[in-house]
Amino acid sequence: MENNSRVSEFTLVGFTDNQQLEILLFIVLFIAYLSTVLGNTLIIVLTIVNQRLRSPMYFFLRHFAVLEIGFTSVMIPKALVNIAMGHKAISVYGCFVQIFVYFALGSTEFFLLAIMSIDRYVAICNPLHYSSTMTGWNCSLLVLCCWGGGTLLFMGPAVGLFQMPFCGPSTINHFFCDNGPLIRLACADTTLLEYTYFLTAMILLLGTLAIHVISYAKIISTILGIPSAKGRQKAFSTCAAHITVISITYGSCIVLYLRLNKPSEVDYSKVVAVFNTVVSPLLNPFIYCLRNEQFLEKHLQTMYHSLKDSMRVGRTTVRT
Repeated sequence: MENNSRVSEFTLVGFTDNQQLEILLFIVLFIAYLSTVLGNTLIIVLTIVNQRLRSPMYFFLRHFAVLEIGFTSVMIPKALVNIAMGHKAISVYGCFVQIFVYFALGSTEFFLLAIMSIDRYVAICNPLHYSSTMTGWNCSLLVLCCWGGGTLLFMGPAVGLFQMPFCGPSTINHFFCDNGPLIRLACADTTLLEYTYFLTAMILLLGTLAIHVISYAKIISTILGIPSAKGRQKAFSTCAAHITVISITYGSCIVLYLRLNKPSEVDYSKVVAVFNTVVSPLLNPFIYCLRNEQFLEKHLQTMYHSLKDSMRVGRTTVRT
């Protein structure tokens, strides 16, 4: 950190200087964050406890819920503390850690979403080979590759940013440490670093998006060939939630990172970043639970059998 010794901490501008508006923002962000953690924790618990939710699809969904909790926890708690304490500062080390974890978890999410599309492709287009292809070992290996790939992908750009000299000013016009506003504070030529971040993000987003497009093109072709209308509807229902999450996640990230990041557009980027880091993780549990008929059906069946067993035990106790 010798190059960064001139700046010991950065100041995060946040959302606004209006104290009353900050109180409202604190309440909204706190409720959204708490709901996100509880909603995704519910998915994790249900997919572990419920024996009927042990398929590869729910295995991947459980890891996706873990990622969503980690992803939103990287930024929101620190933003809430800054608003509550009125001290909008973050150390240089904390800033770099926040950036790296943010991009590592985000990249892992994109890889995992791509794996989930492949899982749906195998389940619908090659159902006879599904059980032999998506074994527990293979699913665990795929998830491990997602974590490893997401961590390593942005390692190079992160090291490059870490070695940049920062000698002032130290004010970041954002509510968390993002690479765009931070790069503009470096006291050196950042052209190569900016292109590296842009190219890495483009490879990640467009590469995984190509997997989604190819998978769902074949999935839709297969579904349209199903003679039964009920069968087509059931097949589409298993993909509806995943398609919705893909649209939200990729839409917000493409707008946020694959566009010219000019200083005049920072306020707009804050709005998109809030949607990407707060709204999207909050909506995902509702999307998967409410739009996935299989999830609801199996969960309701479990609740029904549990209630029935409890009533049976209660009657037996009373008789005794």
